[in-house]
Amino acid sequence: MKKISVIITTYNSEKSIQRLLNSINSQIGLNAIFNIELIVVDDCSTDNTTQILEFNEVKFISTNANSGGPNRGRNIGLNLATGDYICIVDHDDEWNENRLILMLPLMEIAPIVTSGYTVLDSNTGKSDLRIHKPINDTEYIFYKENLTFLSKLSKSNNGQIAYLGSILFSAELKKIKFEEVYGQLDFDWVLKLFENRTSVEICKSLYKRHVEGENLSMNEKYRLRDFEFSLSFIKQYAILYPKETSIAHQKLHGSLARYYYVVNNMKKARQLFLKSGLNLKTILYFLTTFVGAKFVRKNFNVFG
Repeated sequence: MKKISVIITTYNSEKSIQRLLNSINSQIGLNAIFNIELIVVDDCSTDNTTQILEFNEVKFISTNANSGGPNRGRNIGLNLATGDYICIVDHDDEWNENRLILMLPLMEIAPIVTSGYTVLDSNTGKSDLRIHKPINDTEYIFYKENLTFLSKLSKSNNGQIAYLGSILFSAELKKIKFEEVYGQLDFDWVLKLFENRTSVEICKSLYKRHVEGENLSMNEKYRLRDFEFSLSFIKQYAILYPKETSIAHQKLHGSLARYYYVVNNMKKARQLFLKSGLNLKTILYFLTTFVGAKFVRKNFNVFG
C-alpha cells in the first residue's frame, strides 16, 4: 500500500484548518488503497489553531519562532516525509473526496501530477473554475520532459496548471527545498521541480482554494520581494535558455507595472512598462497611464 505524505503549514488557521482536515480524512480509498502521513508544522499561531489540532489528535511541530511565511515549515515537512509521494497543502485548501484516488494511478506515468482547482472568493462570493480541456480521449494531459519547466520559466499563462496546492510528486524529489530568505515564494521551487521532468495534469477540479481577507498580490512588499527574487533566480538559466529567460525578464517587469497601474502609481508603472517589451497591450497600458486608466481599471481585469 502506497503512503502519501501530506505537509500542512499553519499560522492562525482556526477558521479553515478543521475544514481542511475533514476533507483529507474523507478521501476515498484512505487506509484501503493508500495511507496518509500527516505532517503539520505550525508557525507559532496566536489563535486557536493548535487547540483544534490537538482536539483532532493531530500531532504537529512548532517552528519555535515565527518565520514570516510557510516555506520554513514546508522544508521541515519535506525533511520528515517518509511517504512514496508528497503533496504540500495550504491551510485554506479543501480537497474533493476523490482527489488522491484519481491522482495516484497517474504517478506511474510521471513523477509529477497536477490537477485543476476552483477558487472560492469570500470577498466577492464568486467562484472561478480553473481547468484545461483534455486534448484526446483521456481525462489528463501528458507533458513531455521540460515542457512545463520552459512554460513556467517564461512566465507563460498557458501550459500546465502547477499551482502549489495542485501538485502531487514523487518522494525522490523531496531534496528540492523552498527558499527561506523571504519565506513565502515558490517560483524557484516550481522551476526546480519540473526541470528535465515529465508531468501529467488531470483535467478536473480536485480541490478548492478559499480566498479570504486581503489579497497578497496587492501587497506592495510582497510584490517587490517576488519581483526581485524572481529576477535574480532566472539569471542562472540565461545561458541554457536565453529566449525563455528574456521573456521572463520582460513579463516580470510587466506584472509589476500592472500592479502599480492598479494602485494608481503611474510614474512607476510607466518606468516598468518601458522594460516589459513592446506589444499592443503594453503600449495601450502605457498610453492610458496619462489618461484613461480609471476606465481601464473599472472595465478590465488588469492582472488577467
